[in-house]
Amino acid sequence: MIRLDLEGLSFDQGAHLLVRHFLEKVPVGGRATVVGTAPALGVDLRSWCRAEGHRFEPTEQSGAYEVVRGGAQLARWLNAERAGSSSASALVRRPDPTWGLAARGALVEPGGPAVSFDLDDRDVVWSDLAPRLYAHAAAAQWDPASAVDWASEIDVPGDIERAVVQIMTYLIENEQAALVIPARLLARVHPYFYEVQQLLAVQAADEARHMEVFRRRAVLSGGELGTSSVGGRESLASLLDEPDFSLASFLLSVLGEGTFLSLLSFLDKYAPDPITRAVTRLARVDEARHVAFGVAHLEHQASHDPSLRGRLRGAVERRHDVLATTVALNSDVFDSLVLLAAGEWTPAAIARGHRAVADLNKTMDEGRQRRLLRLGFSGAEAVELSALHTRNFM
Repeated sequence: MIRLDLEGLSFDQGAHLLVRHFLEKVPVGGRATVVGTAPALGVDLRSWCRAEGHRFEPTEQSGAYEVVRGGAQLARWLNAERAGSSSASALVRRPDPTWGLAARGALVEPGGPAVSFDLDDRDVVWSDLAPRLYAHAAAAQWDPASAVDWASEIDVPGDIERAVVQIMTYLIENEQAALVIPARLLARVHPYFYEVQQLLAVQAADEARHMEVFRRRAVLSGGELGTSSVGGRESLASLLDEPDFSLASFLLSVLGEGTFLSLLSFLDKYAPDPITRAVTRLARVDEARHVAFGVAHLEHQASHDPSLRGRLRGAVERRHDVLATTVALNSDVFDSLVLLAAGEWTPAAIARGHRAVADLNKTMDEGRQRRLLRLGFSGAEAVELSALHTRNFM
């Protein structure tokens, strides 16, 4: 019979770890002797054996006990299965609901509760680009307090400053919607696809930072924020009303945030001060990542679901119909963009600014068409669907 001497080690000091490790060398039904000088050893060992499925037998020798190894622990894991492959290249299509919050690739004890996540289909949520995008996102996080030199001198004429404040107000409003949507979707994704969860979490964090820096720039001169139009809020509300993961990603990331990439480039070009330029550049890097995931995930899904493009078209058309009676872009925002590009109140400058905003709209349209072509739409379809996109940009 094999023998384990615990010396003075008690169970509340970790003795059970040594006993368990020791019994792994004993065959089921085999006997082992456990000895030790801890005062409560017999009581603790008896209780532990009962919980672990072993038989405890006292002996005539003080401080010595026999343990017959049971098979309960083996039976406990007899039908256990791995929570899929831990490799992102070998994902199961639909993870078992009883895997719950188990780490992907972990050995899952049978009999656990089923946890419901409605976004549990690999071909709906996954993109092979997700792990790399998350790694990029994690490495590219920036601190609003230090990434922008808030002490930079700003010498901007009053009218131009008010235009900047109005644009920042508009950006805050849109970023709030862009935070809510990934945060909602995140809670619905099965944890088996943790890279997608992580990416959505970082996306929400990105939008929170954008809201902060746009607000800080807006109030830098000490004034009030600008206006918020009904049409703008209706446009954003229609994004919040889309429950489908792929359609919401399409409308927000591919069309809306894709359009915003052009807007942020415009603001970078015509920024009247270094702080405005810094916050728009930082935001654009993040938004480009959001767009990349939206496009990649929809490309993946389109390769498995021939009906996807029809559903994407339907989403654009429904949203267009809902917003058909709303006015165009908030006139205060439009005028502010014109003035920002003009830089001064002269007829020639205003004409130049107006042309710049017209060029911006053309650039936005061309960008949407390029992304629609990547998703497999024909050239004619891309032109048509891009034209149906909301006049409020997002």
